Amino acid sequence: MVLDGPRRPLLPRDLPLPEPGPGQLRLRVRACGVCRTDLHLLDGELPHPGQAVVPGHEVVGVVEALGSGVGGFSPGDRVGVPWLGSTCGACEPCRAGRENLCDRAAFTGWTLPGGYAEALVADARYCFPLPPSYGDAHAAPLLCAGFIGYRAWRLAGPARRLGIYGFGAAAHIVAQLARHQGQEVLAFTRPGDAEGQAFARELGAGWAGDSTEPPERPLDAALVFAPVGALVPLALAAVKKGGTVVCGGIHMSDIPSFPYALLWGERRLLSVAHLTRRDGEELLALAPRVPVRTAVETWPLAEANQALARLRAGQVRGAAVLLP
Repeated sequence: MVLDGPRRPLLPRDLPLPEPGPGQLRLRVRACGVCRTDLHLLDGELPHPGQAVVPGHEVVGVVEALGSGVGGFSPGDRVGVPWLGSTCGACEPCRAGRENLCDRAAFTGWTLPGGYAEALVADARYCFPLPPSYGDAHAAPLLCAGFIGYRAWRLAGPARRLGIYGFGAAAHIVAQLARHQGQEVLAFTRPGDAEGQAFARELGAGWAGDSTEPPERPLDAALVFAPVGALVPLALAAVKKGGTVVCGGIHMSDIPSFPYALLWGERRLLSVAHLTRRDGEELLALAPRVPVRTAVETWPLAEANQALARLRAGQVRGAAVLLP
């Protein structure tokens, strides 16, 4: 399923079977998650790369062919491919273990072909063996909602009272991680989303309500997964002095001006940029131990536009996943 330009529907297209180059794997795709970042690309909120692109960056596949110089993988291995698809390995951030800040990074489903397809090639350095306890569809959301959510949660620090703004794919994974660590979880959803609030409670949230409602007691930290800049001042107002607000999306609408008093008191406001391989390795080791249970709705690959429309409307419970 191919995107020819922003604000257009995806179109089915037959493409040649890709051949893996040096350091690459060719995968036969088993499943690919549908992420809000895909919507940002379709809606022109991320710049279109200027050529037809196959979206999708929560890819579960089976190794079919290996390029030269690849070790550690064999045909038939099941692996996952995330959003961060390649880095230079030589710049200052890469050498410092902050490869997520590499200026020459390439991204699966944006600047690299993604998983809304039957097959793709991927940099073997950024392919992850997957826990066998997860089926293909249920493993897919771990590869972005899980990885990015885990990074945001880790940056928030050891919060006893954790607020989560926007209860979608990332939040439904993070809530389970937080409860496993004994944290109190409060879920803030779009106003009137009774179904989303009920879902949050099912996953262990001690309180769930509208994002416009202040908590009864201050939060230690808040994670903002909804791409709505107006939530940032609300989250800052909800955390106590010394608290942290982490913005977990790659795109967000403009943050409105707010009084300095909301930031004062050594409150911290952070953004998450992509992921590192360490984030992925740690999350994939932790998820089966919790165990994190991903909620998914599956769609045929040919119905990718319908799945994206449901995500845009906020009608997906957990995560949507495409199956070739």
